[in-house]
Formats: sequence, structure tokens, C-alpha cells
Amino acid sequence: MFDKLYRWTISLAQRPHAVWGLAAVAFAESSFFPLPPDIILAPMVVARPGRAFFYAGVCTLASVFGGMLGYAIGALLFDTVGQWLINLYGYADKLQALREFYAQWGWAFILVKGMTPIPFKLVTIVSGILGYNFPLFVGLCILTRGARFFLVAGVLNYFGEPLRAALEKHFGWFLLIILVSVIAGFYLVAHMF
Repeated sequence: MFDKLYRWTISLAQRPHAVWGLAAVAFAESSFFPLPPDIILAPMVVARPGRAFFYAGVCTLASVFGGMLGYAIGALLFDTVGQWLINLYGYADKLQALREFYAQWGWAFILVKGMTPIPFKLVTIVSGILGYNFPLFVGLCILTRGARFFLVAGVLNYFGEPLRAALEKHFGWFLLIILVSVIAGFYLVAHMF
């Protein structure tokens, strides 16, 4: 079953419009979608290693624009969509503790969380809710998301063939690790403050 799924994912990664799908997932993940773009980025880099850094750039830009949408949701739509998302992710009763933390450590929060499996949309929405300095927020997003996606692309590009073989052989485990990382990220966020 996972062999067919892997082949299907690789075939999608080689299609001309795959880059738009990658951009859409990276954009959505930073504002409202739960799955990280790594699930598309990794097969695309493995399928076309020569375009690894192009794909990382697409991921970075789309993620930053998605982060801006997340910021806007927090800043402009907190009473409707933002409140719903914060409640959905279990942050409503922890907002005051987060305000105090953000006042001192907001920059570190954005940088660290942008590199982890903790859902980045929570960082972007909370930054908007708390009115974090927008230009600084955008700069930190570029830095942290760029570092993450270029690191993933670089590792996959450099170790391409061994990783391709490992991915083909253990694609089910790769998906399971991503799923566990996403669930662990949500759990950590819900129990952080």
C-alpha cells in the first residue's frame, strides 16, 4: 500500500503544476491548514534534486505570505475566525500567560517555533492577536521558515540517493513520523503555558 502511495506522490511531484500545490500547502499551513509542506517538499526534492533550493524558496515565500494571513486573522478577525481557531487549538484560557511571555520573548518564540513541528499557524495568529511588530514578524518568518525549508532541501539534495532509497523502502514510516510530529506539536502547544 505504501509503495503505491510513494510512487503516486513521486509522480505528482514530477508534474508541472506540483510547485503550485507546494506553494498552496506552505501558504495554508502558516495560516489554517494542519499538515506541514514537508510532506510535499520531500518527495519533490527527491524526484528533482536539481530544483531543491527553488522548491525551498517557493516554500519559504508561500509560508511567509501565509504567515501574513495568519497574522491578519489574529489582528483583524480575532472576534470571529481568530477566536474560533484559538479555541480549536486549546489556547483560549492561556492567552494572558502568552501575552506576558510574548512581551519579552516573542522574537525567540517565532524563531524557534518556525523550525519545529509545532503548527506555525498558531505562532502567526497569536502574533496578530498580540499586535507583535509586523515588520519584525515578517523578517523573523523569512529567517525561520527559510532556514527550515532550505535545511530540509539541502539535506535531501546532498543525501539524495541514499534518502531516495530509504524513502522508497520506508515511506510509511516517513508518513507516520510526520503525523506523530504534527500531533506532538499540537499537544505541546496545548500544554505549553
